[in-house]
Amino acid sequence: MQDMLLTIYPWLKVGHVVFMVFWLAGLFMLPRQCIYMLDHAPGSDGEAKWALRMGKLRKIILSPSMIIVWILGLTLAYTTGAFSGGGWLHAKIALVLILTGYHGWLVAQTKKMAKGARPLSEKTLRMIGEVPGLLLVVIVVLVYVRPF
Repeated sequence: MQDMLLTIYPWLKVGHVVFMVFWLAGLFMLPRQCIYMLDHAPGSDGEAKWALRMGKLRKIILSPSMIIVWILGLTLAYTTGAFSGGGWLHAKIALVLILTGYHGWLVAQTKKMAKGARPLSEKTLRMIGEVPGLLLVVIVVLVYVRPF
């Protein structure tokens, strides 16, 4: 099994990176869409349009991409034997777990907003919109520099 995975390793890596980009793009977009929804009164047509857009983003891009990233990432780690290697992978997995938790929390907030609640202010949404970017920087450093 591992030999077969090694032959398709470059394609696993490509898929992992491509779907990571899709996932992060969605995580950058979702707080921005929440900000746009704040301009519309609960129950309005504008709110309904933004709720529909956020739902599509979650269902078509965000969640499927996250699942594929996890599957391909764990497969890559297994294929290369990285689980027994340095601590960089464990740190990366911990950060991706945090990113996954952020994803789940953000999805829950958007579902509340779609029901008319406004749990987050524009300022808060702008600040939390930076979380994926900060985590991305640290994750990329861990993967390419492997400091430990």
